Amino acid sequence: MRMKLGGILLLIFFFVQSAFAITADELISKNVEARGGLEKIRAIQSIKLTGKTRFGSRELPYVILMKRPEMLRTEFTLQGMTAIRAYDGKDAWRIFPFRGRVDPEMMSADEVKIMKMNADIDGPLVDYKAKGNTVEYLGTEDVDGTEAHKLKVTFPSGDIRYIYLDPDYFLEIRETDVLRIRGAEEVQETDVGNYEQVNGVYFPYSLDSGEKDGPKDSSITIEKAEANVDLDDSLFHFPAKHYGGKV
Repeated sequence: MRMKLGGILLLIFFFVQSAFAITADELISKNVEARGGLEKIRAIQSIKLTGKTRFGSRELPYVILMKRPEMLRTEFTLQGMTAIRAYDGKDAWRIFPFRGRVDPEMMSADEVKIMKMNADIDGPLVDYKAKGNTVEYLGTEDVDGTEAHKLKVTFPSGDIRYIYLDPDYFLEIRETDVLRIRGAEEVQETDVGNYEQVNGVYFPYSLDSGEKDGPKDSSITIEKAEANVDLDDSLFHFPAKHYGGKV
């Protein structure tokens, strides 16, 4: 007996509804638990990640420092010189000592908002409402053969991050940032993986990045992670001697 058109449409409706039966908040809860649970996540007050970064064919020593509430500092070393990017929760600055640029300089507003997005130890999903973020569940999408759950995070700045969660483990496997830089849209894609526990919380030890639909021409590989290390706030502030003499 042939199924009537109405019956077919009803089956399609229920199939679509079941695909979206899980909510964004439920996925976030699963992600938090998969990472180690909210208590352990919040117990990490600072973290130091040491490893290597790759730009094209060049591999360099790399360090990431993070501290609550929103402090971030990254360093890489080339030919005995260290480049620094830092954010103290308000201002972002850098030292790029190549081509004779040895003095620290403030970053642009566009760069500040990117540093702010990346300075959150917990990530944008934890306590997202309190942070002013909105999160939507967009169903599933293929990520290199995996039907990953897709979440859309909209930051207060209006910038967007799409987060793809593994359907079995609910950890992030890809993040896509859609940013407005100098009035133009830029889309950056990062594949994350090789998770390891740090004080009971899973962190990705590999990040491969590049323009969306292009080659992943830069990467970060973590070799050592230390939680709750003593990081002085001065590491993140603009160097005082260059800041009008203020301390």
